[in-house]
Amino acid sequence: MKMAVWSKGEPYGPAQVELCGIACLCDPSGALYLDEFGVLVVSDLHLEKGSSFARRGQLLPPYDTAATLDILGAVIARYQPKSVISLGDSFHDRAASARLPAFYATRLKTMMEGRDWCWIAGNHDPERPADLPGDWVEELVVGSLVFRHEPSRKMGQGEIAGHLHPAARIVRHGRSVRRPCFASDGERLIMPAFGAYTGALNVLDRAFHGLFNEERLRVYMLGQGRIYPIARTALYAG
Repeated sequence: MKMAVWSKGEPYGPAQVELCGIACLCDPSGALYLDEFGVLVVSDLHLEKGSSFARRGQLLPPYDTAATLDILGAVIARYQPKSVISLGDSFHDRAASARLPAFYATRLKTMMEGRDWCWIAGNHDPERPADLPGDWVEELVVGSLVFRHEPSRKMGQGEIAGHLHPAARIVRHGRSVRRPCFASDGERLIMPAFGAYTGALNVLDRAFHGLFNEERLRVYMLGQGRIYPIARTALYAG
């Protein structure tokens, strides 16, 4: 694949992953693009997380929704997908979509114009978003792939899921680097959280145990404008 050039004049480096014979492009933003279907996938936007915390008396800078929509708008402009799938926890709580300021709702609706949009139910947002277009489903099947929020412990082949917010830690030249990542063994792929204020869980944590064939597991770390494929044997806990 020929590398694009991003705004700083440096190479822009997505990474291609094959999932059950289907080519998937891991973008440094944390989005996944399936060129065969013209589908862009994002997971765990957690929109209005800042306002959710504020309602409970924990003050965070109120810029998470704006930052997340900035990145989402840029990646949609880059790939011009026919369809977008948001893999659950698109909003941080049940009332967050209703709490979305009108300005941000308008931005989101503008991104949705002219393309199909599917909201997958998440554990934070198990109901249809308020006053927003698009389809709402528990899970979605496209070709041989199934899209759901939480990884299944029983049916992993062809699954693309979110929920766990995977991150990878490596050590190079005595320096530890920890970054969100895509994780895949060629049969299942778990996506990083896309939201600006989301945390991440080390892919070696026990929450991931049994989800991957460890011999085939590779992670794809998000870097500054690039994706870095890393073998399982190079990963560190913590």
